[in-house]
Amino acid sequence: MATRLAEHYDSVVKSKLKEQFGYKNDLAIPRLDKIVLNMGLGEAAQDSKKIDTATNEMALIAGQHPQITRAKTSVANFKLREGMPIGCKVTLRRERMYEFLDRLVTIALPRVRDFRGLRPTSFDGRGNYSMGLREQIVFPEINYDEVDDIRGMDVIICTTANTDDEARELLRGFDFPFRD
Repeated sequence: MATRLAEHYDSVVKSKLKEQFGYKNDLAIPRLDKIVLNMGLGEAAQDSKKIDTATNEMALIAGQHPQITRAKTSVANFKLREGMPIGCKVTLRRERMYEFLDRLVTIALPRVRDFRGLRPTSFDGRGNYSMGLREQIVFPEINYDEVDDIRGMDVIICTTANTDDEARELLRGFDFPFRD
């Protein structure tokens, strides 16, 4: 079963990109590859319960269980040992990726305080876009009364585009609210 945004990509965005950039082959047209959500929890080194609450919230937002990230090296100044849990991440693909992107654009971003649009320059040079959210409570799955701590998260959108301009037009096709 295809999601709303997947059908929109096939019917509208694909043909628009093919015409705009002059692709000869349909497989050369940029598409979404994956979306990675990352939540860093530096304070989890002292309190292990923070990792549990963060993974539960991330599972509600993403719709799948997150992977716990661990410290690769020990840092004495941060009281951090190698192997301690310091965050969690989720990689979304296919239907879950499109469902999350739909919720992000239509529900979560309009709920961000003082939102003036996304920066159109936050591309990495290879067609991938990254953005940060300061609060996890912008997602409707999170109950504000049950939140013990406001945490931010990183959202990285990976595309198959070769240039930033192609990726920007792909995301514009999904109604991304870029600043002008």
